[in-house]
Amino acid sequence: MGFWASTPDRHSVIEDVQGIVAGSMLAALGVTMLSAADLLIGGTAGLGFLLRYSMGLSFGLVFFLLNLPFYWIAYRRLGLAFTVKTFTAVAVTSLLTEILPALISFEHVNPVAAALFGGLLIGTGMLALFRHRASLGGFGILALYLQDRFGWRAGFVQLGLDLVVLALSFLVASPVVIALSVLAAATLNLTLAINHRTDRYVVR
Repeated sequence: MGFWASTPDRHSVIEDVQGIVAGSMLAALGVTMLSAADLLIGGTAGLGFLLRYSMGLSFGLVFFLLNLPFYWIAYRRLGLAFTVKTFTAVAVTSLLTEILPALISFEHVNPVAAALFGGLLIGTGMLALFRHRASLGGFGILALYLQDRFGWRAGFVQLGLDLVVLALSFLVASPVVIALSVLAAATLNLTLAINHRTDRYVVR
């Protein structure tokens, strides 16, 4: 029963597995929706989109590889459990972003709707991961560390970093696409900033 046992301040193993898989599924669906509308997002996912649009590389593979350098920071600052969970979430999300386009087809996606719903899906997926002490790697690791260390809201920290990535998007995208991508990033990060607070949700 150890896998099922949970306490008011700690998730069980089964709860962690469900939370990480569900969060990864939501994030991958959000990425698929943004990709269908040729939009971008911030963070390492945004860098993955940039390389995909500019060089035709696989988003899933690039996203997985871009996150590799951040695991050392995660291990040193946030512990082995967080690092393993995050590696798993990134791997599952990367795999699903490659599989989903063959399973779900968006024949027509309004770009504004894609920005709002895609950003919300990714933000909700990341929220689930954060609450199980995991993330989608990259800037999320840094954002969580700064929140734990200094009390800065993870959503606002990541929003600032995302804006840097989106600024680079001017090299490959039109101003309209970038404006809608900023909308997606804002939706994502406001979802985190409003809903994720360590003083409200303390389960580890």
